[in-house]
Order: sequence, then structure tokens, then C-alpha cells
Amino acid sequence: MNPLKRALRFADRTQRRIGPLAFGYGVVKKFSDDRGGMLAGLLTYYGFLSLFPLLLLMVTILGIAVGGHAALVKRIEHSALSQFPVIGGAGLAGHLQALHRNSGIALGVAIFGLVWGSQGIGSTGQFVMAQVWNIPEVARPGYLSRQARNLLTIATLGVFVLIGAALAGIAGFGGGQPIPRRIGGGLLSTAIDIGVYAVAFRVLTPGQIPTPQLLPGALFGGVAWSALGVAGTFLVDHELRNVSQVYGTFALVLGLLWWIYLVAQVTVYAAEINVVAARNLWPRSLVQPPLTEADRAVAEALAKQAIRHPKATVATEAATCAHDEPRSGRQSAPQARLRRRH
Repeated sequence: MNPLKRALRFADRTQRRIGPLAFGYGVVKKFSDDRGGMLAGLLTYYGFLSLFPLLLLMVTILGIAVGGHAALVKRIEHSALSQFPVIGGAGLAGHLQALHRNSGIALGVAIFGLVWGSQGIGSTGQFVMAQVWNIPEVARPGYLSRQARNLLTIATLGVFVLIGAALAGIAGFGGGQPIPRRIGGGLLSTAIDIGVYAVAFRVLTPGQIPTPQLLPGALFGGVAWSALGVAGTFLVDHELRNVSQVYGTFALVLGLLWWIYLVAQVTVYAAEINVVAARNLWPRSLVQPPLTEADRAVAEALAKQAIRHPKATVATEAATCAHDEPRSGRQSAPQARLRRRH
């Protein structure tokens, strides 16, 4: 065995013996198995397309609810958009104008169009969660159920924005505020972010997955979102301000895409944490062979994910070798055949 292979074998044995390291590698490996980068790219694309209708819908509903209190509307808008560092402040906040129609029917049609146009993020989120959990396609929610979940997703995002706006107004994160108040506001904001991730995972994940299995990823996602908010605000205030002055809208669009992609990556990793923790998909093998029990379980789940017909089944063939770990009676392998019962 050459020195490189010997070093890889040593690293593999080491990471499998250390629990947190094995779990972390299991999450990264599962992310790779599910093509997590592509899933995050889908979330970024549809999130970008859905963001503007959602923001316009929020501004319109605020204008209708608050009425003639223009100053109050502006303050709520600023607090809400401050949760998105790239577009808050002097970004899109000053360019959003509520829809105004003399006819109630025309306004209703316009709001319906915004809701319909913003559903892409809900549909994509449901697809991503089903892929991460390797739900067979035949067992995924139907059309009506998906549309209902899309509306729930939009409602969840709306509640999150409003709660965040109220929190920003109460906690006062800006300069000049006492440090204990800022710390307390930050902790409360993180707790709300964790709750929002938990609700979003429950809405987007197929019903056969128990709710307690969604909580570890919600904890990670909420904390990571808060950290990204702090880092994003610092970056925009200290690094991207001059860039925006030079490149204008082009810098705003690129910054927004970058920000959404970071959030999408965090969300997919948070979902993978749920799957790995719930199904004990660790330790994974760094160098194959050998195959671990978790390696076989993932291969079997990926094979069954392709089932599209109620009468179709998947038969897996065990591909074992002398280096593989005991399978504990589980029949699984990277190769699979699709069979249809008649």
C-alpha cells in the first residue's frame, strides 16, 4: 500500500472513531450523495424569483392594514427588510411601492397574482425536502396538498417578517443601545429563527416524517441564520458599500444572489442533519472499500427513491467484500434493480 492510501486509511479510521467528527462527515457525505449543491442552486433560483413578489405583497398588505399612517408603514418596512442585509437599508427598501388600485377587484387580482408568482419557493422547498429524505416519488404529496403547503409556506414567511420587524423595533439593535439589551434581543431573535425553521421544515417535509426528527436541523438553521445576519450586516456596511456605489444595481443583484445561496446552503445542510441524526447514517467510509452500515443504508434509500409506480419495487443486490463491516442482517448495496409487480 502506497503512503497516500495508508494516510487515507488512517484518516478514515480516525474519523469513524470520533463521534462528532463521524457525524459531521456523515452530514457532508449525505449532502454530496443528494447533490446538495444542485438543490441549493434550485432554492437560490426560485428564492430570487419569489422574493420580489413576496416583498411587494408585504408592502401592499401593510399599506392596506395601516391605512394613511405612511410613517408607520415606512418604519415597519425598514425593520422587516433589515433582516435581509443585502436589500435592507438603502437597497430595495426605498424602491418598493405598494400596489394601489381604485377597483377592489383589480387589487384582489393583483394580490392573487403576487401570491401565485411567489409559490415557486414553496414548491422547490418541498422538492428539496423530499429529495433529502429520499422519499419515493410515489409516496410524495399530490398536487392539491403541495399547493396548500405552498400557501402555508408564504404565510410562515410573512409571520416571520412581521415578528422580526416587531422585534427589531422593540429590541433596538442599532448603535447607542445598552449592551444587555442588544444581547437579549439577539438571543430572542435567534430563538424566533429556530422556531421559524422548525415550522418551515414541518410544512415543507412530507407528513410521514415525525416532527421531533426535524428539530436538530431547525436548531442548527436558526443559529446559522442569526450568525449570517450579523456577518452579512457587517459585510454590507464595511465592505460592499463602495462596491455598490460603483456598480449600482449590478452589485445589488449579485449580492442578493450570493446571500440567498448562502441561506440555501445552510437550509440544505440543516435538513441533512435531520436525516443523518434520525436514521443514524454515520459513520460513513472515507475510502471504499470498506462499506459501513450507513453507506449501505444510504445506497438503499437512493435506490428506493426512484419508485414512481405503486406496484413497483426495488430489489437491491449486496456487493460485499472482505473489508466490509458486518451488515447486521441488512441487505443493501450500491447496485439496484427496479421490478414491477403484475
